[in-house]
Amino acid sequence: MSVLHRFGLQGKTAVVTGGAGGIGRAVAELAAAAGADIAIVDILHKESQATAGEIAEASGRKVRAWTADLSDPKAAQDITEKIASEFGDIDVLFNCIGINPNTPMLEVSAEEWSNVINVNVNGQFYISQAVARKMAPRGRGAIVAIGSNSGFIVDRPQPQAHYNTSKAAVHQMIKSMAIELAPFNIQVNALAPGFIETDLTEFVKTTPLHQEVIARTPAGRWGNPDELAGTAVFLASQASDFVTGTTVVVDGGYAIR
Repeated sequence: MSVLHRFGLQGKTAVVTGGAGGIGRAVAELAAAAGADIAIVDILHKESQATAGEIAEASGRKVRAWTADLSDPKAAQDITEKIASEFGDIDVLFNCIGINPNTPMLEVSAEEWSNVINVNVNGQFYISQAVARKMAPRGRGAIVAIGSNSGFIVDRPQPQAHYNTSKAAVHQMIKSMAIELAPFNIQVNALAPGFIETDLTEFVKTTPLHQEVIARTPAGRWGNPDELAGTAVFLASQASDFVTGTTVVVDGGYAIR
């Protein structure tokens, strides 16, 4: 096997949740370029369908899109069955779903708290569980979750207690899943991005925090989704076969204290 082949995803099927745009789209694009067929799952129907078509045209790979609310365990199970029926085996899950509201802790409603936890934690768990049930009998697979450096630190002065809590939970969740799934040769890892230029962070550019982030980041700038995608694909490739239960921080050094 060539060195480049070990870093690729040739002949694999990868599910990308939250793949309609932002980080998820960048991961889907690179995974397809690395040789994988792609199943995009997103709550945004029109956007995910458009993204799937564009990636298929650019890569020549088989790319399909499904719409689902993965915070519903039945929806996660049903969509996994549909993907398996369409693609056969599922080799990789890139879990990129997430929301990032900024609301002061004293003003967070019970509904908003529940929504953040349901999407960022429960949604990631339900789809991971459903896909792992397909991987386990085959004795191989890789799950790569998107956490955040906010799971380690508090990005002052952003008011996001619920978001920070959810991402800390993701980091602990992947450790637990890695241990339980290791006997099935399923690797589970996560990425912890810093400030990445996506639709979710666009609002920050209109605040003083934008320049603060640049000043406090050793790399001297924000990151972009493509810079996360490479690490995600590595963690799904054979080049990382002995890596599991790890969260890789990709934030330009922002979290260094």
